[in-house]
Amino acid sequence: MEKIKFGEMSIELNHISIREVSKNFFDDAELGCTAYGGKLNIRPAFQREFVYNEEQRNKVIETVKKGFPLNVMYWVKNSEGTFEMLDGQQRTISICQYVNNDFSLDDNQSFANLTEREQNQILDYKLVIYICEGDDKEKLDWFQTINIAGEKLTAQEMRNAIFSCEWLSNAKKYFSKSNCLAHTKYGKYLKGSAIRQEYLETALKWIADRDSLENLEKYMDKQKLNKVKTAEELWNYFEKVFAWVQKNFPKYRKEMKGLQWGILYNKYGKNNYSDKNFETRISELMSDFDVTKKSGIYEYLLDGEKNEKFLSIRQFDDRTKSTIYEQQGGKCAICGKHFEISEMHADHKKAWSKGGKTVAENCQMLCSDCNFKKSNL
Repeated sequence: MEKIKFGEMSIELNHISIREVSKNFFDDAELGCTAYGGKLNIRPAFQREFVYNEEQRNKVIETVKKGFPLNVMYWVKNSEGTFEMLDGQQRTISICQYVNNDFSLDDNQSFANLTEREQNQILDYKLVIYICEGDDKEKLDWFQTINIAGEKLTAQEMRNAIFSCEWLSNAKKYFSKSNCLAHTKYGKYLKGSAIRQEYLETALKWIADRDSLENLEKYMDKQKLNKVKTAEELWNYFEKVFAWVQKNFPKYRKEMKGLQWGILYNKYGKNNYSDKNFETRISELMSDFDVTKKSGIYEYLLDGEKNEKFLSIRQFDDRTKSTIYEQQGGKCAICGKHFEISEMHADHKKAWSKGGKTVAENCQMLCSDCNFKKSNL
């Protein structure tokens, strides 16, 4: 075996057969995924959920059957003599599932239907595995290095590597499984993928904002340092957010998907909206041609309809600006001074908030000073 030293970190080259790696393969969404006689933790808390599609998975098996080399894999050796998968989870699970007869290839050829010689050819295939030993910082540095290539980890998957702990494992049950509670109860409000850790990242951003923390890493670090065992605080907060959303906006619309509801809850959650008929106003604004950012309607209403920036009110087009500029003889409609068109702004004579529309009859060209003064009246 070839052993390389990087500072205090040791990296040893091993060739381990599929027969050995797949021994006692076990995969359960709640209890974890192990192999190598129970000594290899294939899915540590920092790892992504299994994301290979059928084509990718089958290609791994075809590569093995043909005797072609697979990319190297990386394990981390723990002090008690067990191992954690650092890189190679997708390939390892694909191989173990096939040997375990969990799936067949496209030609309906399962492992059980292979001849004994074909089975042994697969089982005797040697996987190239680097086994690393070192402290957490050294292992993390190596983890970041080897993930430069291949399928990129998401930002949250990288954070999971740093803050791996019992709290994180529990948080993933709420936010990171295919049919986790966050998905089944509130998936229609969320963008991204649970198994790529995007639901978890969203929840962490929101609660970090609630606690006025600099970033979500501060919240994760706090849970790890305090040896918190469950993510109940995070989940209970998440549920409060959507109880508030559903109380104020009981009718779901597609524009609600992906909004930063936790940030809005942190900002407006203490306000009393019991006397507001939001639904009627939402319907009006959704049908208003001048409102170009429909998703902004929700914060516009929560903010008391004070800031039109949330709605991105439609602006006058260049053709209308040019026409009105010529009609005014290049002069500002308020001060009467002459300006180049590039120095002027198209303004609603009657403000949108007072019923004015973005049409030529309601357009006037103003100089910068007059436009600023009018906007601040």
